[in-house]
Order: sequence, then C-alpha cells, then structure tokens
Amino acid sequence: MNGFPVWLTDEKGSADIAPLLTRASSFSLEFLAAEAKAITLRRFGRTMSLYAPLYLSNYCSSGCAYCGYASDRKTLRRHLDFQEVERELAGMKAMGISDVLLLTGERTSAVNFDYLRRCVDITATMMPRVSIEAFPMTVSEYRALADCGCTGITIYQETYDPEQYRALHRWGPKQNFLDRLETPERALQAGIKTVGVGALLGLSEPVDEALKLLRHVRHLGKTYWKAGLSVSFPRIRPQTGGFQPAFPVTDHFLARMIFAFRIGLPDVELVLSTRESPVFRDGMAGLAITRMSIASRTTVGGYVESESDQRGQFEVYDDRSAEEFCTALQEKDIEPVFKNWEPVYNGPSTELKPTR
Repeated sequence: MNGFPVWLTDEKGSADIAPLLTRASSFSLEFLAAEAKAITLRRFGRTMSLYAPLYLSNYCSSGCAYCGYASDRKTLRRHLDFQEVERELAGMKAMGISDVLLLTGERTSAVNFDYLRRCVDITATMMPRVSIEAFPMTVSEYRALADCGCTGITIYQETYDPEQYRALHRWGPKQNFLDRLETPERALQAGIKTVGVGALLGLSEPVDEALKLLRHVRHLGKTYWKAGLSVSFPRIRPQTGGFQPAFPVTDHFLARMIFAFRIGLPDVELVLSTRESPVFRDGMAGLAITRMSIASRTTVGGYVESESDQRGQFEVYDDRSAEEFCTALQEKDIEPVFKNWEPVYNGPSTELKPTR
C-alpha cells in the first residue's frame, strides 16, 4: 500500500478494540452494552443531541455504485435557490430544529463552492449551528466556510478498502481515495471546529472496516487534539439503482461495533441517523449513541415543499416526527437537546496546527 498513510495499516492503533468485534469474542453483547452505558453516562449524561439534514441539491458528478444520486440515476434533478433555502430553514426552525447539516452531491457547475458558501451564510443567520456534508474542498475553501459560520463537516470515506473503493466509484472526482481520506485534516487545518467521519457499512468486510475507521479517528484526535470529533455508523439502505451490499451488516454486529467504539473512544460523539429503525435507535439511546438526526428528508428540501416525482438519496427507516421521537427519548429519561450553545461562542476561525 505504497503512498497510503502509516496509521491506516498500523494494527497497533486498534489492537485493544479488535477482540471486541470478532465473532469469537469472549465479550458478550450484554457486557459491552453495560460498559458502554456506564461510559456514556459519565461523559455525556442522560442527553441526546439532535440535528436535521437539509439536502440542497441532488446533482452529482460522480458515479458511486451504491448511491441514489449517482449521475447515471434517472431521477428528477434540482437544487434549492436561495429563497427556497430560507423557506426550508424557516420550516425546520418551526419544528424546533436548531442544528442543521447541509448536504450536496459532488461538485458540479450548478452546485459549486460559491453556491455552497452562500447557503452556509444564509443558514448561519437563521440557525445557531450549521455544518456541511458535501464535496471535498481545499484548505482555503474550508477557511472561507468557517468565516461564514460553518462549524463542522461530515465526510464518510465510504470504504477504507482501496480496492473496493476503486471498484465502487466508477467515475468522477470521488474516485480519488487519498484526496477523500485527507479531507478531514484540510478542514481542521482551516479552522473548522468539528469533523465527523464514518464508513458506509456493507461495502467492505465489516470488522476490517471498523478497525480502520477507529484508527482514522484516533489519528485525527492525536494530530488535532483541539478538534471535536464524531463517528457515524450508516448502513446501506434501499435506493434508486437497487445496489445490494456485498457485506450485509446485522443489527447484532452494528450494536457490537457501536459499543466497542464507545469503549475505545470515550469522549467522541457517536451518531446514529434515521437510516436505522425506530426499534434499533430507541435501543441505542442511552447506551452509547449521543447524537441523532430527526424528522429527516432525503429529498431536496422536503420540509416545506416536496416534489412528488423526486426520489431521495436513500429510504429513511425512522420516519417519526420530531415530537414523536422526543417523546420516545423522554420515556427513557433522556433529555432531547436541540441547542446547548450560542453562536457568539463560535468565534472567528483559527487554523489548527497538527501536533507531531
């Protein structure tokens, strides 16, 4: 693996967690759940941070085999104009949402950096917290977004297996494995305060994927120790194109993986989206997960207006309203947290210098 970072293949970086993930593990799921719950309660209390995604566009220039927004999919393509962005944000705000994740496909002429920067600027004037899940950018571009009020990015490597990555990304800018792998560091160097990473579970052998993801998070935490880090655990969901995962991930393994990450990363935020079922999400609340999406729409916009002919990036599994989900949390004595900060504390962006 010439040219790949040392941490990606250094098994010492995940040796303590590897025994928790194997099928032959001597640690029962119940034991791991109890350990994870105790750590979560000590570090995060009985709270759940909530956010909602806003898809700005479903245009894309890449050909990811597993994505409903790949450029060869036959679906209605559109992007929100700036007035529509404001209307969608107002609708989200009326639902109580204060933390918004803006999403796009890969960079296109219609949805480029200037468009995204303007959307961030609008969102930052209406919401206390704005983050993005979009195409990889340069340090200077991330710095400009930070100056507009963007406090975080989410970017999944999708798979940490270079061969699988090459086969699944059929064309487009997303074909560059190393460029994507290095994206979180560029964002942190530019002054973005929080970075979320993850692997799209189902694309590669799950134990190997989990261990490489863990090494990635530990590398970021060691190198950029002032940064806020989070890990997501998305599984393949039905989508336009009918892609079927070669490595299906069961509820049992996903739970084991989440518990292992909480034990190995006690201070890192662990995120679970509406890709998962209500039963699974309710079960994970209070055990290890500390951040969840609510009332998600995977179509462009969708909170105020929706196109009847438009298909989402994937099928949402937990389609409960924000009120229904919060009620479920409260029944477990978990406090839903929509906001626990003020924008003034974001401050101006400052570049994070890596530690060596």
